[in-house]
Amino acid sequence: MDPEQRLRETERFLHEQIPLTRAMEVRVENFDDLQLILTAPLGPNHNHLGTAFGGSLAALLVLAGYSLLWLELGDREAHVVISESRMKFRRPVRGTIRAVCLRPEPDVLAAFQASFATRGKARINLRVVIEHEGEIAVEFEGTYVARRSSHFAPAL
Repeated sequence: MDPEQRLRETERFLHEQIPLTRAMEVRVENFDDLQLILTAPLGPNHNHLGTAFGGSLAALLVLAGYSLLWLELGDREAHVVISESRMKFRRPVRGTIRAVCLRPEPDVLAAFQASFATRGKARINLRVVIEHEGEIAVEFEGTYVARRSSHFAPAL
């Protein structure tokens, strides 16, 4: 599958499995050796001040980390969840929301993938930022957990 097809597949997955992403008009802009970038327009994500709504910013930050791991694992049956997070809102966003998830160091990512492959579960910390007008507007650090679907009980 070529890189553009992978981006569209990821976007379709998000829109089908996480309906909020459709309402937010989330797009997968880029995924390469350095980062994953998600975007969302201000229109459906604004607050009463005409800036990006904090909940939309938070959702896009969490989704960027989730999407990076979904692509890295390549296991479409894996369950990726956020277990902890911390955010720092530095300045308002007055345009397109652009979340950049920085790819972990190769050894950290390899250890995460190896744990998932051998144990069926893994944990990793990710950093994501929202950039606006060349500056960091929001900083996020989150701990994600990935598990094989057999490790989860069905929802009641």
